Amino acid sequence: MADLRLAGTWELEPAALEAARTLVMEVFAPDIEPADWDHALGGVHVLIEEDGALIGHAAVVARRLVHRGRALRCGYVEGVAVRADARRRGHGGALMAAVGEVVCGGYDVGALGATDEAIALYERHGWQRWRGPLSALTPDGVRPTPEEEGAVFVLPVAAELALDEALTCDWRDGDVW
Repeated sequence: MADLRLAGTWELEPAALEAARTLVMEVFAPDIEPADWDHALGGVHVLIEEDGALIGHAAVVARRLVHRGRALRCGYVEGVAVRADARRRGHGGALMAAVGEVVCGGYDVGALGATDEAIALYERHGWQRWRGPLSALTPDGVRPTPEEEGAVFVLPVAAELALDEALTCDWRDGDVW
């Protein structure tokens, strides 16, 4: 029997945070950097445990996106991971349902960067591919991020979105999307 719980980063004991970090790093190895884990900190974590072991994780952190001249409160999704031996049992769907509740409960929009393997999961939960140009507000000004086009998905909540127009994210170290 799997147990799902939500907790802020500040509420998790060090061992739980380390278990989540280890899971995310293992699932995405070798294509993940330590800064990518840092992106998942400071918000709400969704954790799934089975028999006392962590088998699933996702996080929602606050960011700002700029669209049509407006700064939007964004619940940005990070670190969606299910342990390999626990996949295809509904855990990814449970994570995304909980993530959706968090995003819809406090943000104008949800956003995430998707891997090819996860696109169908995100689409089943109402996430839509961003089709317009992407950029980041960097210390050197707004810079296009064409390498991310096609991989960013949004969950409209309170903001009216034009998926074919420009979307800009705030700056952070590592991958900006």
